Amino acid sequence: MFQVRIHGRGGQGVVTAAETLSIAAFLDGEWAQAFPSFGSERTGAPVVAFCRIDHKEIRSREPVMKPDALIIQDPTLLHQIDVFAGLASNGFVLINSTKSFEDLGLGSLAERYPPAHLCCLPATEISLRHVGRPVPNIPLLAGFAAITGLVKLESIHAAIGEKFKGKTAAANIAAATDAYATARSLAALQPAEI
Repeated sequence: MFQVRIHGRGGQGVVTAAETLSIAAFLDGEWAQAFPSFGSERTGAPVVAFCRIDHKEIRSREPVMKPDALIIQDPTLLHQIDVFAGLASNGFVLINSTKSFEDLGLGSLAERYPPAHLCCLPATEISLRHVGRPVPNIPLLAGFAAITGLVKLESIHAAIGEKFKGKTAAANIAAATDAYATARSLAALQPAEI
């Protein structure tokens, strides 16, 4: 089973990200589940959502304590809460940022993981460019697909089509395509250690 934990703030589409990822995995023929964990339900409050993907039925319903991947939608959370708690020793980390891991004060963390498993993606900027709103969730899902290979970009596109309609769907598909290409180009700069 592959477990994903998504950290962000209320209003950033954290729950939608988990749901969309689970739909994409389902479209790829996998079993998947997604669910949120709320503290105070208000815009700007820390929010966590979870997604599990497996080849067989998933019976576990508890929060993801030992993720195989982290998606961090808001870098201001990096030093406020322990977003890295329980991360698998060969885990993936995707952060919404224009800065590097070192610039974010995460150099020692970056030394412990394969470089190809780490990515800082300017998801907010990509979302603003295509969607016109600072909602990093969909670009980060495409970045997740690019660095993990766990879901196909086409499945992310199809899942977007199920969650959104019309111009909103088209804009998010464009953002996902851009983010996927950006993450792939960033990964190409890393030594291949997967």
